[in-house]
Amino acid sequence: MILKKQVYKVDKKVNPLIGILLFFISIFLLIFTLPLGFIYGVFHGLIQKGIVGLGEYLLKIAISIDQLGNVGMQHLLNLVWIKKDGYKFGNRDETISSALGRNHKLGTLTKFGTAIDQLLDSIDKNHSLNSIDYYIEPSSEIIDQLAWIFIVDQKLLAIRPKGKNNYMLPVVQKELKESDVMTLSREIKNELGIILEISSFEHLGIFEARADGRKPNILVRSTCYSSEYTGELNFDPEVGEIFWLNYKDRESVSEVDKLIFDFLKDSGRLA
Repeated sequence: MILKKQVYKVDKKVNPLIGILLFFISIFLLIFTLPLGFIYGVFHGLIQKGIVGLGEYLLKIAISIDQLGNVGMQHLLNLVWIKKDGYKFGNRDETISSALGRNHKLGTLTKFGTAIDQLLDSIDKNHSLNSIDYYIEPSSEIIDQLAWIFIVDQKLLAIRPKGKNNYMLPVVQKELKESDVMTLSREIKNELGIILEISSFEHLGIFEARADGRKPNILVRSTCYSSEYTGELNFDPEVGEIFWLNYKDRESVSEVDKLIFDFLKDSGRLA
């Protein structure tokens, strides 16, 4: 059963003067208290776990510095590392390497950005791609959604909205302060008239691609779950129709759904 509660919240706007004040307070704390805390942390890690403890502690610091750099250098990195339609640096919850990896996947790195990516790759193979963080807080450039995956006889349930040519998986928007399971169960019940069995939920993965019909730098992140259900599927014919798709239907779905199709095919779930 999925019990973890995930909370996604976009930053609230604040008074710029408060931002300036907090900045100087943070600088004061950085200069006068960080060295003491760092020294204590080093000895604490060594005493608790030896070299392993020290390595874990320093890794956390390295990630935090990387996140700081992603915010502090965002405007410069957006100018010299990525093309105009690239995924923007600057999410405070994301590292530079993660944002670099997203642009690598999208093919939106400049020559300079590509050179940096290749340099990191020479040190740590596929560094930026392996660094992509699919659990960062949402931003104006990432659309968060949940997808319900249901397969019968290696055929995938999908919906084709009325008047549209392409199919789509049953998806709902993530909700603030509510678990994925609760949001997906409620919205699927409203949309398809069925009750998802909570005990059978299985997390299949998180998939990310360009959002169809949006600006090029907008991504959609689809968190996928499968589960059994009770009741009878009932989709309003005024809204669209239900279809059962094979892998050959891949070209008639969105970019992010194509990645899901590939995953299901490779794992033997989809014919």
